[in-house]
Amino acid sequence: MNLNTELSADLDQLKAAHLHRRMRRTESPPGPREVIDSRRMLVFGSNNYLGLATHPKVREAAREATETWGAGASGSRLMSGNLDLHESLERDLADFKHTEAALLFSSGYAANLGSIPALVGPGDLILSDKLNHASLIDGCRLSRAELRIYDHVDGDHVRELLYDRSRFRRCLIVTDGVFSMDGNLAPLTELQPIAAEHGAWLYIDDAHGAGVLGGSGRGTLEYFGMQPGNTIQMGTLSKALGSEGGYIAGSRILIDYLRNTARSFIFTTAPSPAPVAAARAALRLLRAEPERREQLTLNSGHMRALLSQRGLTVPYGVTPIIPVHIGSSEHALAVSARLEEAGVWAPAIRPPTVPDGAARLRLSVMATHTVEDLEYAANAIAEAME
Repeated sequence: MNLNTELSADLDQLKAAHLHRRMRRTESPPGPREVIDSRRMLVFGSNNYLGLATHPKVREAAREATETWGAGASGSRLMSGNLDLHESLERDLADFKHTEAALLFSSGYAANLGSIPALVGPGDLILSDKLNHASLIDGCRLSRAELRIYDHVDGDHVRELLYDRSRFRRCLIVTDGVFSMDGNLAPLTELQPIAAEHGAWLYIDDAHGAGVLGGSGRGTLEYFGMQPGNTIQMGTLSKALGSEGGYIAGSRILIDYLRNTARSFIFTTAPSPAPVAAARAALRLLRAEPERREQLTLNSGHMRALLSQRGLTVPYGVTPIIPVHIGSSEHALAVSARLEEAGVWAPAIRPPTVPDGAARLRLSVMATHTVEDLEYAANAIAEAME
């Protein structure tokens, strides 16, 4: 059997299990309404939470950066690609996150994939939440440290798994700040003291928290009224900030260490000027216009209420991520298809993104959705679920 035949057989198995995926073509800029495969759709599958991806000031910053610096950085940061623009954004991010320093990566995935194996390895211990993002899982596996999985958001289980902490050189407790498929929060008020008590580091992937949660949008730590302390914070530029890239925020020593040891930073071309400048502009807007976050919070709460009023079970939450649990992948695909017919884009989320039997719609609300948008989508979802 040749390679193509084998791969075709594997694809057939995915199709039979309703797990085959295909890309859909977006033909307009990101926003609450987009043209997808030539159809205008009301979008509830975007991470552009604050609508900043198309803001005129963000676009203008990207244009100016390209005119000034060119299209690409042309090298890794440690070779020829370290621009003043990169260092300026890192200072902005450190100030935003209330840390001493920050380090840019090409993506949030690259930040996790490079940082975790740089921090821990053989002879070390990682405790990872059962529902952590794939990039965290891959970073943990790549480290070759001993990996122990704790029950989802269960601080007591974390304590139990630290019974022999003294056997290990370093210990890392790894968690999402906001879990991307459920929209719930990690118990950071439990995990940070546990980490301090056991001489461990707390590593938080705050991709969906930064720019969304907290009085000034700094993320999950600020939401809980906590200081950075013994934490390492990863964030992205591609969600609330509407751009592209990732970063680690922490102490100066941590950032200097990662600059010298994180392979996904050392061996990759630096982020291009346009998204870096766009992220700086978005960060300024985030801080200058708190009403964007306030509107996002209002929209998220209103959407939850609308769905509940229509008889759907919606978990309590404070984030713009709202899961509508369905169960089987086949049923989830059918509901998503009915919504598409109604002009609502809400893709079905299936394994391995979520556990077996836990397929769902993963609705993401934006500050730029109108009340009419939310009401139309809630009605369409309720009808599609019948």
